[in-house]
Amino acid sequence: MSAPARACVGLGGNLGRPEETLRRAAAALDALPGTRLVALSRLYRTRAWGRTDQPDFVNAAALLETALAPEALLAALLEIERQAGRERAAEERWGPRVLDLDLLLYGDARIERPGLRVPHPHLHERAFALGPLAEVAPEALVPGYGTVAALLRTLDTSGVEPLDGA
Repeated sequence: MSAPARACVGLGGNLGRPEETLRRAAAALDALPGTRLVALSRLYRTRAWGRTDQPDFVNAAALLETALAPEALLAALLEIERQAGRERAAEERWGPRVLDLDLLLYGDARIERPGLRVPHPHLHERAFALGPLAEVAPEALVPGYGTVAALLRTLDTSGVEPLDGA
């Protein structure tokens, strides 16, 4: 059996009670088979991206150690979303959602398969994902781009603010 992989997951939501939803999702990540939640960032309020005519998002990042293969981990993320009430088929791209779990990084792997791209597309240019991720994995490599911390220094982070008390 190979050693567990270090995976980074982005958490987000802007419908219902997103702070509570993200905390429940983090607990669900920690409960996945062969998986341990190593670190969870603070919660951040971030402006909506792509479609700006919706409520602000709450975002966070989780660092996991997992024995799950990337495809199995992605399937588990989608199931956690479904259990939280997400209905992907009914959503518009970049629209409001109760929970969004993205597999941002899986070790140093580059994966290009139908339905699974790692590193997550556009991660290198999204402050709302890199800000929380820099708290839990600043030296993680975004293959082809550099470390999380170095990438974050190149972006405007003005719309990414830690929530009070988080």
